[in-house]
Amino acid sequence: MIQDIVGKTKSVIGDAVISCQDTVVGCETCEELFTPAAPHAQMSLDGIEIFTNSSGSHHELRKLKTRYDLIHEATAKAGGIYLYANQQGCDGDRLYYDGSAMIFQNGSLLAQGSQFSFNDVEVVTATCDVEEIRSFRCEPSRGYQATQGIKYTRVEVDFALSTPGAILDSKIRPSVPLEPSFHTPEEEIALGPACWLWDYLRRSRQAGFFLPLSGGIDSASTAVIVFSLCRLVVDAVKAGNEQVIKDVKMICGDENWLPSTPQELCKKIFHTCYMGTEKNSSRETRRRAKDLGRIINSYHIDLNIDTVVTAMIGVFTAVTNFTPQFVTQGGTAAEGLGLQNIQSRLRMVFSYLFAQLLPTVKGRRGAGSLLVLGSANVDEQLRGYYTKYDCSSADLNPIGGISKTDLKKFVAWAKINFDLPVLDEFIHAVPTAELVPFTETYTQSDEEEMGLTYEQLSILGRLRKVSKLGPFGAWERLLHEWQDTMTPREIYEKVKTFFHFYGINRHKMTTVTPAYHAEQYSPDDNRFDLRPFLYPYLSWPYKKIEAALQTYEEVNAKKSV
Repeated sequence: MIQDIVGKTKSVIGDAVISCQDTVVGCETCEELFTPAAPHAQMSLDGIEIFTNSSGSHHELRKLKTRYDLIHEATAKAGGIYLYANQQGCDGDRLYYDGSAMIFQNGSLLAQGSQFSFNDVEVVTATCDVEEIRSFRCEPSRGYQATQGIKYTRVEVDFALSTPGAILDSKIRPSVPLEPSFHTPEEEIALGPACWLWDYLRRSRQAGFFLPLSGGIDSASTAVIVFSLCRLVVDAVKAGNEQVIKDVKMICGDENWLPSTPQELCKKIFHTCYMGTEKNSSRETRRRAKDLGRIINSYHIDLNIDTVVTAMIGVFTAVTNFTPQFVTQGGTAAEGLGLQNIQSRLRMVFSYLFAQLLPTVKGRRGAGSLLVLGSANVDEQLRGYYTKYDCSSADLNPIGGISKTDLKKFVAWAKINFDLPVLDEFIHAVPTAELVPFTETYTQSDEEEMGLTYEQLSILGRLRKVSKLGPFGAWERLLHEWQDTMTPREIYEKVKTFFHFYGINRHKMTTVTPAYHAEQYSPDDNRFDLRPFLYPYLSWPYKKIEAALQTYEEVNAKKSV
């Protein structure tokens, strides 16, 4: 067919631009915008005035500002009109594409689309004057560079983009420059994962979500994100979005019902469950989970799993004639870990049981099942501080690419902006797994057990992935950043702890729940590389650090004499 249309059997392959009667149009692809020698620079020197970019740039926290800066700088230097169109929505994987189509001219933003939206299509327009490009580019030094630049093949077309006489039409006027609009990271957490979850829910045609709600800040963050989803859906229903209305009726199994408040929708699609034990779970976490479920109006269940835990231990004891004990009761570390993991893994089993049958229990038409949500943050996953196949093993994890530091800020933001005062207790609570019997003198603490604070985990995670540093490089960097609070040897111990546990827990990454990608150092990178999941013990970098420390400490010892 193409041969018949063009009258040829062969085609030239390479870069070309479209030459219209009144201007020239070229294009660059998504990632080329982020490269040092982006095509728009050379194209501008060859007289191309309009650049298009049909992008597929996924969302990351704070990334939109980077895109804006790149296009702003590109057109501020090269002049011209830049048409940036970006995919919007979930593509069936861990990425969410966050739209934000933009039109620039000569360094000025003329139009900007929404970043998070349930709309399948969004059109952004602006009126531009190409004569402004020509006057903008009229500089001697630029003209000299143009003589040395690349010459692009022009494909001549017999039409114009402008309308003759349009300058005399009072209804057509050049668009006025705008100030850019950026969401705060807290708003991005509220909106991005919520849109991702909704897209996945409607396309998988499930009946809603099930979340193990522990009373800690991680599962609370996930619950608030689902509540944010319900807010967005209700707003879309009220705005008359036909696709959203159709999806709500399908998910809820009721053709004659639509929600009027986020809480009404929560009761239909969101199911939370506190799975505690008599000896290890505190009244505070149980109450916090119940209060949060009440205020967002989720379908909340509160239960104890002691009988099943006891039965499991009983089977083990009957077979082995050995009764394991917690460390606080005189047992070994291995015994204590085994007893903790029983509780964690049983919660996963209960989660999937309830997710499978709760729609039937509630009498939903067509029954259906729920998507189980996990709540392990990015820092815990990198450290491996969770049980393999526990309730972090789920269908989706909306916070698996978000740091604990950002999550705490998000919850503080949601407390005010979503009017959820109960979240204040979550913010100030000590993070704990509550898998060990607590006493008057001992309460299990996440940060104590990890040997690292969540802030330190976040920094080390970025150094490993984003800065591409190993133990020695990370130690060198942190010598300067942490010198006011730690000695070089203390910094070394922190670095060694992180890389040790990162290495020995790599096997957990092979089964990690698909998580919303929100950070460059997301642990989900295991799906796209060929690294082993059994790491050898790292000795060379530690020997190098030890040698440097020995020299440093010898010099300091001489100074103190």
